[in-house]
Amino acid sequence: MTAFVAGAIAPARSAAANRLENFCASADFDKPTLVLDIDRVEDQYRALKAGLGHADIHYAVKANPHRDVLERLVHLGSHFDCASRGEIEMCLALGARPETISYGNTIKRARDIAFAASVGVTLFAADAEEELVKIAENAPGSQVYIRLIVEASQADWPLSRKFGCDADMALALLDRAVELGLEPLGFSFHVGSQTRRAEFWIPALDAFAGVWHEAEARGHNLSLLNIGGGFPAFYGEDIEGPTRYASNVMSLVTERFGHVDRVMAEPGRGMVAEAGMIVAEVVLTSRKSDRDMHRWVYLSIGRFSGLAETEGEAIRYQFVTPHDGEAVGPCIVAGPSCDSADVLYEKRPMNLPLALKSGDKVLIRNTGAYTSTYSSVCFNGFPPLDVVAI
Repeated sequence: MTAFVAGAIAPARSAAANRLENFCASADFDKPTLVLDIDRVEDQYRALKAGLGHADIHYAVKANPHRDVLERLVHLGSHFDCASRGEIEMCLALGARPETISYGNTIKRARDIAFAASVGVTLFAADAEEELVKIAENAPGSQVYIRLIVEASQADWPLSRKFGCDADMALALLDRAVELGLEPLGFSFHVGSQTRRAEFWIPALDAFAGVWHEAEARGHNLSLLNIGGGFPAFYGEDIEGPTRYASNVMSLVTERFGHVDRVMAEPGRGMVAEAGMIVAEVVLTSRKSDRDMHRWVYLSIGRFSGLAETEGEAIRYQFVTPHDGEAVGPCIVAGPSCDSADVLYEKRPMNLPLALKSGDKVLIRNTGAYTSTYSSVCFNGFPPLDVVAI
């Protein structure tokens, strides 16, 4: 089957991708369901690791914390980036060792820092003096890294100013960490989600290399560089394969930072997105008037039940329908809830088959990341996204 996406043609499908699509096409679910191919998660891990070389993969658990995903990654030797006590508990329960866990959220409750320390986690992120004080009081002697803010991003989904601090503050926080009895190891940053090309990392790497070398000149013996996430998935626009992409990023890092004892990478989307496919259905197709140039296509899944990343239309999911190959026309795609914000694609309508009608099955490709985790509340009584692993 061919997916029609405005301005994009999907690349040749791998055998693993076809296996997932064939399963979803033949399966029957009574509500929107995310199907995960855990073997594809392993394939992606191995491909990224081949390109990252000596860098440790700290899987961003928030992307998809499904038990089978975490179990497989523990088996493969992955490390983990955890944003909460709950994620730490999940990883430990499935066999992850505490020394492989980074508490990477810069916004932590004091009691959760204490819990993490009590179970053996020793590595924490911070971007503010108060956070360092909390860590020193509740996890004394711990290792810390300071998160830098990315002022300009070329990612499809740039991160906000919520996380990180500027260069001057970061250097001051290294000194403050020492005063508090902590062990400052280095810096972290995040270039932004879905950074499609390795060269898009260059402005951030250039800026942060200067901060790194300034810290060394001030006497700090840095040993850790956390390059964060940004590793892309395929949503219709060309991207490099995972091994080549990761290798190119590491070459850029080495050119600017030289040999760093410990490099961390935090792929989330790049690890699991392409291992997932959502099975949904059309609930209604309509026009608002006889003069309306666009049809409306309402799906059984929307922004509040798993497709939150359509916010701003930054992530352009690909749809597969029983009518692919037939005549198409521009459609505004929306979810089923009684909320006017539950519209997926309106600024740039999707080209979908004209024959599409209520009851037709719709498969949504590469939805393994940030779908089930964003679907946790029964808004309007619609059930959260179900998840099945194969």
